[in-house]
Amino acid sequence: MNLNIRRVVTGHDSKGNAKVEIDEIGTAKKNPRPGAEYVELWSTDEGFPISNDVFSDPVGKKIGTSIDKGTVFRVVKFDPGVAPRNHRTDSIDYGVVISGELDMELDDGVVVHLKAGDCIVQRGTIHNWINKGAVPCLVAFILIWAKPVTIDGKQFDAHG
Repeated sequence: MNLNIRRVVTGHDSKGNAKVEIDEIGTAKKNPRPGAEYVELWSTDEGFPISNDVFSDPVGKKIGTSIDKGTVFRVVKFDPGVAPRNHRTDSIDYGVVISGELDMELDDGVVVHLKAGDCIVQRGTIHNWINKGAVPCLVAFILIWAKPVTIDGKQFDAHG
């Protein structure tokens, strides 16, 4: 399965009228995690509120899983047997399973099975994505910067 995700981005002309700035198939990138690749659709790193005044395509910037004071929008393909990666982000992550099936494994061993159409809200927890199926799974993720999780005065920073 090719990761052919169309990316359409709007902006404004000099009179403030809407226009299409980008209409293309996004470039797939290999994830450092074997068995996963992604298309970066958009990101911001200027804090909140986000400005829509000036157009500058951020896709060429090197970023991590999430961005301090920013947002990330990407589609990830998890192949069957994708390598494990337990991780926590300093973000709130909204995910929508587009196709295929995937298991979300939490650090306490709880496993939640997800299929096309299911939505995930990941709130700074340690988790792993596992594809035990026979076909790749596509998930659209929107990651929005959040404070690190703090419980009873102990801070749990991003890792993995």
